[in-house]
Amino acid sequence: MTHNLRADTITLKGDGGDEIEGYLAVPTDVEHHGSIVVIHHLPGYDEATKEIARRFAATGYAALMPNLHHREAPGASSDDAAATARALGGVPDDRLVGDVAGAMAHLKALPTSNGKVASIGYCSGGRQSFLAGCRLPLDGVIVCYGGFITIDTPPEFPLNFTAVISELDGLAAPLLGLFGADDQNPSPEQVETLADALTKAGKEFTFRTFDGAGHAFFATDRPSYRPESATEGWRDVFTFLARTLG
Repeated sequence: MTHNLRADTITLKGDGGDEIEGYLAVPTDVEHHGSIVVIHHLPGYDEATKEIARRFAATGYAALMPNLHHREAPGASSDDAAATARALGGVPDDRLVGDVAGAMAHLKALPTSNGKVASIGYCSGGRQSFLAGCRLPLDGVIVCYGGFITIDTPPEFPLNFTAVISELDGLAAPLLGLFGADDQNPSPEQVETLADALTKAGKEFTFRTFDGAGHAFFATDRPSYRPESATEGWRDVFTFLARTLG
C-alpha cells in the first residue's frame, strides 16, 4: 500500500543538545506507525537519501535523516559538507550515537508514533547503524554494505574509523545485513567474520549477500546500482520492519 506523506526539512536536537538539520518524512493517513532513523552515506545528506526517507513514509513509516555533517558546514551543499567532514577524518562515533539518539527521541515524540524505532544505514552509515544498535535501545538495526565494522581503516585511508565489532555485546535488537558478493568494503570474508561473531554471541540476525552486486547496489544515481538486487533488498527491509516495528 502506498501512503500519502509529508516531507520537511526540520531542526532537531542532536548530540550534546546541538541543533542540527534533519529531513523528516511521515505518512499522513495512518493513526500509528513505527519509525526509522535513516543514516546517510559518506557523500552526505543528499537528494538520493532523502528519496529513501520518502520511500519509508510512503510505505507507512516515519523516517528521519539527521544531517551528520551539519556542524562542519551549515548551509553548504551535501558534497561540500561531506568533503569538509572527510578532511576531518569523518563523523566522530560518540557524536554519531548522540545524533541518532536525538533522532530517536524526535520520532518517538510524534503523536502518531507507536514508540518503536529502527535504524538503517548505507556504506559508512551501515557501520554507524550497527554502532548505534550496540549503544542505543533500538527495536531493529539494518546494515547496508557497512564497511569497517570488523577492521580499522588503513593508515592511508582518508577516514579514521575503528572496528566496532568489539561492541556487539550491546546489540539487543534484531539485525538485518544486506551485502554485495563483489564488494570489498566489506568483503565477503569480513561479512563472514561478523556473522561468526554474532552467532557466537547469540545475537538474532539475518544476512543476505547478493551475487553480481558490489558496493552501493541500492544507489539509483550510481553505476553500481543493481535493480534486481535492490528490489529484493527492499523486500527484505520491509519484511524485517513489519516484524520489528509492526
